[in-house]
Amino acid sequence: MSKTPWTASQIPSQAGRRVVITGGNSGIGFHAALELARRGAEVILPARSEAKADDAVRRIRQQVPDAKVLPAILDLASLASVRAFASFYAERFAGASLDLHINNAGVMALPTRELTVDGYERQFATNYLGPFALTALLFPNLKAQAGTRVVTVASSAANFGKIDFNNLQSEASYSPMWGAYAQSKLADLIFARALQRRLTAARSPIISTSAHPGYAITNLQANTNGFILKLMMAILSPLLSQDAAGGALPTLLAAASPEATPGGYYGPGGFQELKGPPVPAKITPAANDTVLADRLWSATEQLTGVKFDVSAIRPL
Repeated sequence: MSKTPWTASQIPSQAGRRVVITGGNSGIGFHAALELARRGAEVILPARSEAKADDAVRRIRQQVPDAKVLPAILDLASLASVRAFASFYAERFAGASLDLHINNAGVMALPTRELTVDGYERQFATNYLGPFALTALLFPNLKAQAGTRVVTVASSAANFGKIDFNNLQSEASYSPMWGAYAQSKLADLIFARALQRRLTAARSPIISTSAHPGYAITNLQANTNGFILKLMMAILSPLLSQDAAGGALPTLLAAASPEATPGGYYGPGGFQELKGPPVPAKITPAANDTVLADRLWSATEQLTGVKFDVSAIRPL
């Protein structure tokens, strides 16, 4: 990569490109959607409610009056909602019509264990199962040509995660941050890397990349609990954090930069990858464990009821 710090100003023109970004109504997702719209992309911006999606579209158009932004509804914690959004997209934009899909939405450190309507632990479902199923269902709509990308937003917490097949839903024990959240984000990173291996094996021109925002101050922090964790955040935030716009840069590099490579993982380049311009990020060994990845992929297909076979899509 170039030694010049990478900024949003280096995003090439996105004119003629169609993007789906989950969680684009707030935080780093909003800033990623804003910059892509600013560069001319058509952005489909689903949120959990029509009001949230419409508000995000309004705020983007305040800054980019001619932005092409379409609101939609999607709750990643509901597999029925995931299927409904994928059907909506396929009907609205038939055929191979999607240039970029960004799995960004997530929840973090929910104080108590919650179950989704499908009976899954909410963090694992929202952060991983839903994005896996959505990517699989949207995959036939991706343009099988150079430049098409799937970006998955992980977290530096993935470095502390462990895929526990005996406790995937935190049914045996629940730890909000370093258990359930870290596991879900490690699963995201494993997925992104495994997806690229499958794309390579299928000789697909589509690439899978991933990113993490470092310590970006967003609404996700509202769910943190525990005196020690809150004290650490209060002390460290002024020194080691960055705003949501800065936290969106690794995602934008992974999504749009010519410097991003197949399977690449990007995060802030500062101390402990907490803040700073985006650079290639550290990849925890578990994310490259192919045996673990294959087992998780199979388990995920069973849990979601969605078969994900990338070889079914051939280059244009």
